[in-house]
Amino acid sequence: MARIYQTNNMGEADVRVAIVQRGNADLLVQRVSSWGLAHGDAHWFLTRERQDASASVYFTSPGFAQLTICFVDHAGEAGWTRPHRFKGCLSHGGT
Repeated sequence: MARIYQTNNMGEADVRVAIVQRGNADLLVQRVSSWGLAHGDAHWFLTRERQDASASVYFTSPGFAQLTICFVDHAGEAGWTRPHRFKGCLSHGGT
Protein backbone atom coordinates (compact mmCIF):
# COMPACT_ATOMS: atom_id res chain seq x y z
CA MET A 1 0.00 0.00 0.00
CA ALA A 2 1.22 3.49 -0.77
CA ARG A 3 0.33 5.39 2.39
CA ILE A 4 2.05 8.73 1.93
CA TYR A 5 2.89 11.30 4.57
CA GLN A 6 3.80 14.80 3.39
CA THR A 7 6.52 16.33 5.52
CA ASN A 8 7.47 19.99 5.59
CA ASN A 9 11.08 19.14 6.43
CA MET A 10 13.23 17.91 3.55
CA GLY A 11 15.55 16.08 5.94
CA GLU A 12 12.70 13.89 7.21
CA ALA A 13 11.55 12.77 3.76
CA ASP A 14 12.21 9.39 2.21
CA VAL A 15 11.77 10.93 -1.26
CA ARG A 16 11.89 14.46 -2.68
CA VAL A 17 9.03 14.79 -5.17
CA ALA A 18 8.13 17.37 -7.81
CA ILE A 19 4.74 17.68 -9.45
CA VAL A 20 5.21 18.08 -13.19
CA GLN A 21 3.22 17.82 -16.39
CA ARG A 22 2.21 14.33 -17.45
CA GLY A 23 4.81 13.99 -20.23
CA ASN A 24 7.66 14.72 -17.81
CA ALA A 25 6.51 12.46 -14.95
CA ASP A 26 8.29 9.32 -13.76
CA LEU A 27 5.11 8.19 -12.02
CA LEU A 28 1.43 8.90 -12.67
CA VAL A 29 -0.36 8.95 -9.31
CA GLN A 30 -4.02 8.55 -8.44
CA ARG A 31 -5.06 9.84 -5.01
CA VAL A 32 -7.43 7.41 -3.30
CA SER A 33 -9.87 7.97 -0.45
CA SER A 34 -9.11 4.92 1.71
CA TRP A 35 -6.29 2.58 2.74
CA GLY A 36 -8.00 -0.29 0.96
CA LEU A 37 -7.79 1.45 -2.40
CA ALA A 38 -4.08 2.27 -2.01
CA HIS A 39 -2.02 -0.41 -3.72
CA GLY A 40 1.31 -0.39 -5.45
CA ASP A 41 3.34 2.78 -5.83
CA ALA A 42 0.83 4.64 -7.98
CA HIS A 43 -2.32 4.76 -5.82
CA TRP A 44 -1.63 7.08 -2.90
CA PHE A 45 -3.60 7.39 0.29
CA LEU A 46 -2.39 10.61 1.92
CA THR A 47 -2.24 10.19 5.69
CA ARG A 48 -1.87 12.83 8.37
CA GLU A 49 -0.12 10.35 10.67
CA ARG A 50 3.57 9.77 10.00
CA GLN A 51 3.58 6.44 11.83
CA ASP A 52 0.90 5.08 9.44
CA ALA A 53 2.89 5.94 6.31
CA SER A 54 4.80 3.59 4.05
CA ALA A 55 6.80 6.59 2.78
CA SER A 56 7.20 10.27 3.57
CA VAL A 57 7.59 12.80 0.77
CA TYR A 58 8.72 16.38 0.54
CA PHE A 59 7.37 18.36 -2.40
CA THR A 60 10.05 20.48 -4.06
CA SER A 61 11.02 21.93 -7.42
CA PRO A 62 11.97 19.61 -10.31
CA GLY A 63 15.64 20.53 -9.95
CA PHE A 64 15.83 19.12 -6.40
CA ALA A 65 13.44 16.20 -6.91
CA GLN A 66 14.42 12.54 -6.87
CA LEU A 67 11.05 11.61 -8.36
CA THR A 68 8.65 13.48 -10.63
CA ILE A 69 4.92 12.77 -10.50
CA CYS A 70 1.71 13.86 -12.13
CA PHE A 71 -1.65 13.35 -10.43
CA VAL A 72 -4.25 11.62 -12.62
CA ASP A 73 -7.98 11.09 -12.16
CA HIS A 74 -8.42 7.45 -13.15
CA ALA A 75 -6.91 4.27 -11.70
CA GLY A 76 -6.15 2.90 -15.16
CA GLU A 77 -3.86 5.84 -15.91
CA ALA A 78 -1.73 5.44 -12.77
CA GLY A 79 1.66 3.77 -12.94
CA TRP A 80 5.33 4.14 -13.74
CA THR A 81 6.14 5.74 -17.08
CA ARG A 82 9.75 4.53 -17.13
CA PRO A 83 12.15 2.40 -15.05
CA HIS A 84 13.07 4.15 -11.79
CA ARG A 85 15.21 3.38 -8.75
CA PHE A 86 12.28 4.11 -6.38
CA LYS A 87 10.02 1.49 -7.93
CA GLY A 88 8.53 -0.51 -5.04
CA CYS A 89 9.83 1.84 -2.35
CA LEU A 90 6.73 3.98 -1.91
CA SER A 91 4.39 1.11 -1.15
CA HIS A 92 6.80 -1.05 0.87
CA GLY A 93 8.81 1.60 2.71
CA GLY A 94 12.50 2.29 2.47
CA THR A 95 14.52 3.90 -0.30
